[in-house]
Amino acid sequence: MDEIGYCASPILRCNVRRMEQISTANRTQAFVYVLIGGLVVGTLDITYACVFWALKAGVPPQRIFQSVAKGVLGTAAFTSGAASAALGLFLHFFIATMMSIAYYLVARRWTALVERPLLFGAAYGLVLYAVMSYIVVPLSAARGGGSGGTLWVTLSIIVHALLIGVPIALFARKAIYPFRV
Repeated sequence: MDEIGYCASPILRCNVRRMEQISTANRTQAFVYVLIGGLVVGTLDITYACVFWALKAGVPPQRIFQSVAKGVLGTAAFTSGAASAALGLFLHFFIATMMSIAYYLVARRWTALVERPLLFGAAYGLVLYAVMSYIVVPLSAARGGGSGGTLWVTLSIIVHALLIGVPIALFARKAIYPFRV
């Protein structure tokens, strides 16, 4: 990397931006895009889970939301009715928004993430799938959750890459470059 923050790697070509280059107005607008990104991917993800499980096993949305709350409450989530469902839905959107914020914070400094949003967004989605499936859920009170079988896993990997990672990258791109198409 040279003195002005340019990285010459042909694969990871990027400009490193400094905090001083981002105005207060741009930060507010960026926050809105990043927040919307979290809400959009949260909606896409929870819709996928609700539709999949409704079709496969007739599971109602409340049970899906409670399964998210199970990460904090354990099996008590399924006996707490609407309160645990609301907690699960809140936690789901909170996590999705934090995923969006994390990507944006890194992309502000490593602009290759927003200059190539399809590639890096899909990769980020795969990383998120692995972290959630093999670290977060097993360490939570859910204790690994349940397996939905090969179809669930395959579709979940695709959904994380295309409906979670890529939109997060696209919203981060809009946050960083608000006037770029």
